[in-house]
Amino acid sequence: MGRSRYIPVLLVLMLTAGQVAAQEQKDTLDYSVEKKANPKLKVSKAAKALSSSLSSGNELATAKQYEVLAKELAGKGDYARAEENQKKAVAIYMRLKMPDEAAASSRELAKIQEQQNKLQQAIGNYEQAGRAARNRNQEQVNENDANRLRNNNNPQAQIEYSRSNIRIFEKEGRTREVVDAYKKLGESQLLQNNTPAAVNSFKQAVEKSKDTRDIADISKKMNDAVSNVNEIDTAIQLAETILAKARNQNDTGLQINQLQQLARLYARNHEPEKAHALQEAAYQLALRNRNTLAAKDCLLQLAAYYKAQQNPTAVLARYEYFLNHLDTLLQTDSSLVDAHLFELTEGRIKDLEQEKQLQQELITRKNTLNAILIGSVIAMLVLLGFIIRSLYAIRTKNKKIALQSLRREMNPHFIFNSLNSVNQYIAENNELAANKYLTTYSGLMRTVMEHSHKDFVPLSVEIAQLEEYLNLEHLRFSNRFTWQLTTDEALDTDAVVIPNMLLQPHLENAIWHGLRYKATKGLLKVHFSKAGKELKVVIEDDGIGLTESQRLKTVNQRAHESRGLNNTRERIQLLNDLYPVNIRLIMEEITGDALSGTRIILQLVLLDKI
Repeated sequence: MGRSRYIPVLLVLMLTAGQVAAQEQKDTLDYSVEKKANPKLKVSKAAKALSSSLSSGNELATAKQYEVLAKELAGKGDYARAEENQKKAVAIYMRLKMPDEAAASSRELAKIQEQQNKLQQAIGNYEQAGRAARNRNQEQVNENDANRLRNNNNPQAQIEYSRSNIRIFEKEGRTREVVDAYKKLGESQLLQNNTPAAVNSFKQAVEKSKDTRDIADISKKMNDAVSNVNEIDTAIQLAETILAKARNQNDTGLQINQLQQLARLYARNHEPEKAHALQEAAYQLALRNRNTLAAKDCLLQLAAYYKAQQNPTAVLARYEYFLNHLDTLLQTDSSLVDAHLFELTEGRIKDLEQEKQLQQELITRKNTLNAILIGSVIAMLVLLGFIIRSLYAIRTKNKKIALQSLRREMNPHFIFNSLNSVNQYIAENNELAANKYLTTYSGLMRTVMEHSHKDFVPLSVEIAQLEEYLNLEHLRFSNRFTWQLTTDEALDTDAVVIPNMLLQPHLENAIWHGLRYKATKGLLKVHFSKAGKELKVVIEDDGIGLTESQRLKTVNQRAHESRGLNNTRERIQLLNDLYPVNIRLIMEEITGDALSGTRIILQLVLLDKI
């Protein structure tokens, strides 16, 4: 315990003794004078851009920013976070139905998973990229990479798949993909213990690459490969080549990396002085560029060297200087500032993602509810339509039944009078007249019954039925009237249709209530003509007229005529409701000095079928 109390005092004395060496460093690197512009903070910048895209709600821009952030994180070796962001980009492209972008993004996801040795997941994403690709070459390269991973224990097969990809990518001029394919080729060649071929592949990758992170990764693989076979001189030459390229590109990070690599190689080659000089150069470069972690690594290597040289004063001087400037280094270190800003931004990104997810859930629920409501409304409308259609069908059917019933309703007065006529002929022993009357009557009844189920018949059939009816009435009242039935030549009586037996009640009224009471023999005329797009029927008699007929009628006759006219009007109303015929009926009395009678005009749309 007594000895330990003197250790701090000893350290102070040693630090004081090392102030001269520390001053030399301070003169070389004075932070109070040397001010540098703010470094480019790549990860935090990508995260900030992603946060802005999420806030704006632009899904395409958000997907692209997820990819940018994933690339930066992968470049820093944070593959887990890179994978998470890349997956989000793929999901957005899939949702937006953008196959080209989805294919490229799935391929990048597979590469990140391959870096983490998640081979099965990487295979799945290579396959997905191949399926989404619309270009045969893109489909082929993804298929090659999936097969390369499946043949993890077959280096020769892996080599062939990598070479196939190199040929395709070089032909398309896709440099970044060419570099990656050469890296994979070199790794497979190392598995075959073919170090010269692997080094050559890595050299090809370095020469073609413009990404310093790729170059650093490739150079490590190259140096490891060469060092494992004790070809130190070759490894030194490769490291110096890459260092020169890093200096040309003014890439301080790669320069520090290669200076440290060269220092390790010279140390292995038993050249400690050269190793110390390179480590010193790396340390000074790291300090000038505010790279705290690299400076710390270099300092540890320098401390090991000075300890080996038994020079504790130099060690303490280095530590003192580093600790005195540590706050400044930490405050100005781009990588640490970048990481800190990224942590802050990442929290906002997660909040925005949760907010976005909540919005999506709300939209989904709203859409689901809207779909249910719309579906319910549609179902109700369909049901309502079905009910309306059913009601309309029932109503139409009822109208057709009513129309059929009215059409089939026989005139009791006509049947009674017909039977009385037959009875009269029999009483008079006029067997021939009775037989003729019955034959005509039965023919009319048969024709009527044959067409009783039809609402419309051809005009030729209707004319034949009316002629049979008029012949039958003329047998009974041959001394009371004659009749004429004429048709315009413009009418095709076989093509035009007309409501079945709609005219018969008007002929009956003309005979029984107009012509029968006339003192002289009367005339009944029926004429069918074409009036534009309509069929016009005129029934005209020179009987006693409507006024005189009403005066002479008995109560029973008035009731019979009223029922006959009502039957006709009801049929016309039903026909107009069921069919596009627009039937109009006009009844008028013919008056004059020497003339009297009744005229019935029936007009309807000229139809050739129903």
